[in-house]
Order: sequence, then C-alpha cells, then structure tokens
Amino acid sequence: MDRFSFLNAAHTQFFADLYDQYTQNPDSVEPSWRAFFQGFDFGLESASDVDPESQLADFSSGDQNNSLISEKLQKEFNVLKLIDGYRTRGHLFTKTNPVRERRTYAPDLSIENFGLSSADLDIVFDAAKVIGKQPSTLRQILNHLQSMYCQHIGIEYMHMENPIFVNWVQERINANDNQPNFSADQKKHILGKLNEAVSFENFLHTKYVGQKRFSLEGGESLIPALDAVIESAAEKGVEHFVMGMAHRGRLNTLANIFGKPTQDIFSEFDGKDYDKEYFDGDVKYHLGLTSERKTSSGKKININLAPNPSHLETVGAVIEGITRAKQDKYFPEDFSKVLPIAVHGDAAVAGQGIVYEIIQMSQLDGYKTGGTIHIVINNQVGFTTNYLDARSSTYCTDIAKVTLSPVLHVNADNSEAVVHAMLFALDFRMAFGRDVFIDLLGYRKYGHNEGDEPRFTQPVLYKIIAKHRNPRDIYAEKLISDGIVDAAYITKIENEYKAKLDENLQASRKKDLTIIKPFMQEEWKGFVQVSDDEMLKKVDTKYDQKKLDAILETISTLPSDKKFINKITKIVSDRKTMYDNDTIDWGTAETLAYGTLLTEGYDVRLSGQDVERGTFSHRHAVVKVEDSEEEVVLLNTLKGKKGKFNVFNSFLSEYGVLGFDYGYALANPNALTIWEAQFGDFSNGAQIMIDQYISCGEDKWNNQNGIVMLLPHGYEGQGAEHSSARMERYLQLCARHNMYVADCTTPANFFHLLRRQMKTKFRKPLVVFSPKSLLRHPLCVSTREELYNGQFQETIDDFSVDKKKVKTLVFCTGKFYYDILAERENLGRNDVALVRIEQLFPLPVEQLKAIIASYPNADDYVWAQEEPKNMGAYSFMLMNFDLVPWRLASLKAYAAPAAGSHTRDRRRHADAIRMVFDKNLFR
Repeated sequence: MDRFSFLNAAHTQFFADLYDQYTQNPDSVEPSWRAFFQGFDFGLESASDVDPESQLADFSSGDQNNSLISEKLQKEFNVLKLIDGYRTRGHLFTKTNPVRERRTYAPDLSIENFGLSSADLDIVFDAAKVIGKQPSTLRQILNHLQSMYCQHIGIEYMHMENPIFVNWVQERINANDNQPNFSADQKKHILGKLNEAVSFENFLHTKYVGQKRFSLEGGESLIPALDAVIESAAEKGVEHFVMGMAHRGRLNTLANIFGKPTQDIFSEFDGKDYDKEYFDGDVKYHLGLTSERKTSSGKKININLAPNPSHLETVGAVIEGITRAKQDKYFPEDFSKVLPIAVHGDAAVAGQGIVYEIIQMSQLDGYKTGGTIHIVINNQVGFTTNYLDARSSTYCTDIAKVTLSPVLHVNADNSEAVVHAMLFALDFRMAFGRDVFIDLLGYRKYGHNEGDEPRFTQPVLYKIIAKHRNPRDIYAEKLISDGIVDAAYITKIENEYKAKLDENLQASRKKDLTIIKPFMQEEWKGFVQVSDDEMLKKVDTKYDQKKLDAILETISTLPSDKKFINKITKIVSDRKTMYDNDTIDWGTAETLAYGTLLTEGYDVRLSGQDVERGTFSHRHAVVKVEDSEEEVVLLNTLKGKKGKFNVFNSFLSEYGVLGFDYGYALANPNALTIWEAQFGDFSNGAQIMIDQYISCGEDKWNNQNGIVMLLPHGYEGQGAEHSSARMERYLQLCARHNMYVADCTTPANFFHLLRRQMKTKFRKPLVVFSPKSLLRHPLCVSTREELYNGQFQETIDDFSVDKKKVKTLVFCTGKFYYDILAERENLGRNDVALVRIEQLFPLPVEQLKAIIASYPNADDYVWAQEEPKNMGAYSFMLMNFDLVPWRLASLKAYAAPAAGSHTRDRRRHADAIRMVFDKNLFR
C-alpha cells in the first residue's frame, strides 16, 4: 500500500496554491485541508528554515527520503489517512448485526495498514483537529474513531460530492461521537414504545395462533424510532406526515403510531364482514389510515399511512405523489412541512426496479418532495432467499448512492441507537431537503409469515434467533442496570398495555361488522361514492361563450417582445384561425378545456414523457423563446385564473411516474391530474399500478381517485409497438363502478370529457384512448357552438343517413370510424349507418337501445374494430352488448398487435374495412 497515494495523485502546484490560500485565509479552505496544513505547520516547527511550499512539492513528488521531512510529519500524514480510512470504510467494521457475525472485509482498519504501529499509540498528533479534537494521542484518536464509525451505527457519507453535506455530517458526529445521549425520561419513553411494540405482537401471537400478521418481531425498535421522528418533526415545523410501508410491521405501526383502534384490528382478524356493500375490502395488513396526532408538546400533526398491495415498493411512488400534492396545495413555498417516510424490506429495496425510478425522481422539478426518509427493515432474508443471493451490492441500501444520499446502518437491538439515527436522518432532511437512508439491521422471528417454517431454508440462523431476546428485554435490562427503572416498572407497563388489549378484544367481539375508514377523508369532504348508474348521468359541462373567447385569445397570442421560431408562431396563431372558422382541432380543444377548468378554480397537472410539446407535436403547452430557450406557458397568463397549471416532461419512466400521479390525484381531488403515455402500449410498463391501484383501489380500500390516463392508440402502419394501447386489457378490468373508459372521435367530445372529470361530485379513474393521426385529420374538427353549449356524448349517432334506408348498422369506436366513413363514401353506400361508442365503460346501454330502435329496417348489425380479433373491444362487447345479434368485422387473431411491414399492415386494415360492407367476406 502506498501510504501517500492520496497526495501523489495531485499536481505539486496544487498543494502550493492551496497552501498559499491557507496561509492568507485559513477559513477559505475545506476543513479537512485546513486541519492537514495545521498538522503540516506543526511538523515543520523543528525545521523552521525550510520553505513550506517547496517542502510540499518535494513531498508530493514522492521523494519520501528527503531528510528535511521529519518522521513526525510523515506520521501526521498517516494519521490523516487513518482518519480518512475510518470515514470511508468504518461502516464495514461495525457491530450492527444482532444475530450473526459480519462478513470479513480486507484490508481492515489496523493501524499497521496506515504506516503506524503500537509504538505510536501514546504520541500526540495534531491531526486530531480533523475530527474536532485538540491534539490527542493516537490511542485517543482511535477510541474516538471506533466510537463514531464502528459501534452500533455505521455511516456512509463520504460518497456525497457536496462538501457542505460532508462537513455537516462530520460536525454532527464529531460533536457526540455518533452516540445517543438521552435523558432518563426519554429513555423511559423509548422503553414504553418498545413495550407496546413487543406486547402487541405477543398478544396477537397468542390470541390468533397461526394467522398471518407479518409481525415486526426482530425489528420492534422501528416503533420508538417512528414515534421520535414524528415528535421531533412537529417541533421543526412539519405539519403532515406521509408514510408508505409493506406488510411487515404494518399492524403494529397502525396500532402504536397511527392510533388505529385495536378493536377494529381484532375485528379484521376475526374475519367479519364490512359495514358497506359497495366495496370488498382487503387483507388487514394492506389497509391505510389517516389520523391527527397531538404531540407531547401539544402540536398537531396530520399523519397518513397509505394503503398498498402485496406488490412490494409500489407504494413508494404513491406516497411521493401524495406528498407533492399536499405541498403544492398547502405549502408551495416550504416543502419541508410535509415529510414522506418510505419503509422498505431489504430484499425489495435491492430487487425492485421501481425503487430506482423513485430515487431518480427525488430531485426533479415535477416530482421532488423535499427529501424522503427511507427506512429498511432488514430481516437479512427475503421470504426464503438468503441475502447473498438477493443482491450483488454490499448493502441493500446501495441504491442511495444514485442521489449521493447518506446511509446509516443501525443494530436494531440497540433502540437508543435506532432513535438517534432517525433523528439524525430527520435533521439532515430538514437541513438539505434531500433523501437519507436508515438500514435497520434486525431479523425476522418467524418465517415469511407466521405459518411458514423458516428452518427449511435457514436452520442455523433460526437456531440463533430462537434463543435471542427481544429488543425490549435487552433495553429493559440496560435501564435496570443503569438504575433508571426496576423490574416492577417493567411488569407494570407490560400488564397495563396487555389489559387494554384484552378490554378492546372483548369489546370488538360484541360488534358484528368491520368498519373501514376512507384514507385522507378530510381531503374528500363534499365528494360521494356512486354506482355505474350515476356515472352514466349527464353532467353540465357548458362554458360561457365570452369567457371561452377570452381564453382562446390568450392561448393564441405569443408575447410580442420575444422571438419564437416560425413554426411555433404559426401553430399558436392558427388556433385563432381555426376557432374563428369553426374548425377547432384536437390540441386547441384540449388546451381550451384546461383553460376553462383553471378559471373555475381547479388545478391542472399534466405529466409524462414529452407532454409539454406532446409526442405528436400537437399540444405546445410550453413554448421556448428562440434565442434563450426561456419557457412560456400561455395558460399561466390567463386573466382570472384561479387554479394552478403545471405541466412536466417526466423522465423515462412509466411505472414510477404513473404511481406518483396516482398518489397526487389521491391527495387532491380538485386537481385534474393527467398522465400521458408516449405511446399507449408503453403503459404496460406500469401494469402493476393499473392492476393493483387504478382499477380496484376504490373496491379494496374505499378510496376514490380521479387520475386520467391518455393513451395514444390507433392503427396507422407504425408496427407492433406503436399501434395499440391494449384496449382489451383495460376493458377486462372494468366492473361495477370502478372507472371510465373512453375513445373519443371529436375535439369537442374530448373537451367535455375532461371537463366532466372535474364537474362531478365523485371521482373515477378515466382511461382515454387518445388519437395520433386524428390530431390533424381534416374531418376531426369541432365548432365553437359544440364547445359552448355541448356536453359529453357517450354515443354519437349517424345523422347523415336516412335511417329508414339503413340495412347495416355498424358500431365502432375511435379512429376506425373515419376509415370506415371514407370507404362508405367511396362505395356510395347510403344503406350503412355508423354509430360511434365514445364511452366503452360504463357502456351506455340505454342510449344504444334507443339508437337501435331508431333504425326500423336494419337487419345486419356489425361490431367493427381495427384491432385483431383477440384484442380491442371485441371480447368486452361480446360479454356486454347483447341487444341485437351482431357480427364481427376485424382482423383475425394475431400474437402481435400489428404487422411490421407497412404493406402487410395496410392490406390487413383494408380487409377489416371491407368486412364491414360485405357480410360474406372471409367466411
């Protein structure tokens, strides 16, 4: 090992320049270098005739035999390297594993590896100043380093590139040796929360033998840590607390942190039915809760635990969206007042890709939340998989290095250390608005669940765990030995808590039903839950003509004092021309819809890949000044605007961003929250969010959500990946009253669809198969009158034909209507009528009945689609549309949505159109 490699790597002039800067103003150089030069000066005291700058140059050039360099100075350097070694690698040599020895890492931190020996232990070194001490012996320096870096808390922070962050951490741990120092009352409070955590699990284990609960046993110190961070955060001005966690420890957290009545938890264990019929509920360890907590100092804090499915880490994106919505709504100037905490499992945080997506969001303008505290409940095993098979990285928390976040590894058996680490994390987040990670290294007392046998796969580990005492008993013994409590006190608090649980269990068993409270119900005051019948009722979405004219004027006029490229100037000014000529295109109608909602006090948030311009260059919600790239958002210049308009190009993620936007819509029902896919089929990258949250969140958790998904869809010869938004998958998910699915064919209908989403007194997810070629189709235009006085049309009848002459009645949706229309005109077939189903779910059956009845002579009924037979809406219509016997006009079934060959694709498309007009074709 080259003892001075960290010096040899730099140019000699660097040292001279830096030393010169130090001599002129010591405070102007980084603290570690300042301490280094102080030690350098100290070493030169015995050689005062030596020029310091030339001495530095000689030293850094590698001439270690230079007689002018004293051995003492060389050892000062070695001590500095030793200190740096502890800072960068001390976390590898900690006492953080409560149930087994740590892996061995080489080289270790022996002083011999730094050019020092036992003979140096009692020599005083000036290098101690680097760690905030007066000149000290090497022995004292080592004791200090061991205490700071190698006890029950290991800290990784030297990877942070910002010296301000690094210095903050060093000053913090130098001041207290990175050791907790709580008062007797604080220690008793920690013991009390630990007792609650341990006693709760013991009670459930005896009363509900073998039932799944995913206990916290082995990580109970999480409870006093969460308690401490809420108390401390409230004192620092935090008013809202948003937390997401998986199933392990969730019931304990709900009972002992969020104050969920244990009567309700016991009812869930007893398997009672729910008090409401319109939702089906979820297992007890997936449910969320919102409550208001009063801290010990009397401050009130709104605390939220988001519901989540078994799909690990998905809730992380959701809580970030919830947090941002609360920040935008209540504290737009101070994001620190809403604190997100994400609780992970060790296997999931290392294995689930969405964690990387969430971390990458953390500093982006559209998604940042002022820093998240990440806590990993590290069981050292994932279901049955050993940690060595669960990751390639050293730690499960190495994802933190993506954003240069500090990581604290803590022994979960040392409850004071856990609380100390949590308060450190809180202070770092509040100081810098950045993420911080805590790796809570514990164990899992039972298998993956209480009915699982862990000794099948980890027999040695579970022999150790079986003999290991719980954190409460370990801490109680410490407090008894310190004279803070006695054994009688321990027995007393245990019996009192157990008595409360017994009382609540008996009260619970007198109730017949389980009550599930909606999550964040305060945000949803004034909103009601409705059936599909209510969803089909007409909603007034008209808008005042003069006000709409004024909005159009704003969105069609660029600032005259700024220069834009010619194309954007024309696109924006053409909005006015189209409006005046009653040929309003899709992009203009969409922008007008946003404008109307903003004037009515609704917020609009639009997020996704390339949404500012639009993938197909139709939106231009943000335009750039040609010379400076200054952003101009015309909707934000609206006069009388009451709502906020935000549009964000997302990073290249579907899963994480859709989860974020779902959370945003969950926390702010008065914001039109839209996620747009670059192409519709890209949404399958977010399939878990669609399957586990969007389609069934209300049914499982009693939560409404108004998220809008815009999914570009249409067969235009672009191949398998850019044609279909996989309509069939969304329609398969539709049931009862869970969401809207629409495929509009006119700009006006899209205008009213967006407005309807906000004008109802309920919220449902809205999936829109949005157009591509129709954005500029000459027939796909609307009039001003249709915007002023129209409404959303679930179906659009064919008023261009004589209904009495119609023999073939065709039902279709989306762009395919215009393709069939063109062929009808080409064939001159006035006996064929085209009915557009604009809303596929809930299917407007009564409207369709009336339309069918208005064609007295029709005897040939057709469902026409451009998608293959095994895709599109065919299977959905087959199951739900039985008003008349009908035939199918479509491509035959294929594995891929569309052909790669443009020629083959167009031939197949033409065949599907021909089938509409010839019932005997391809039979």
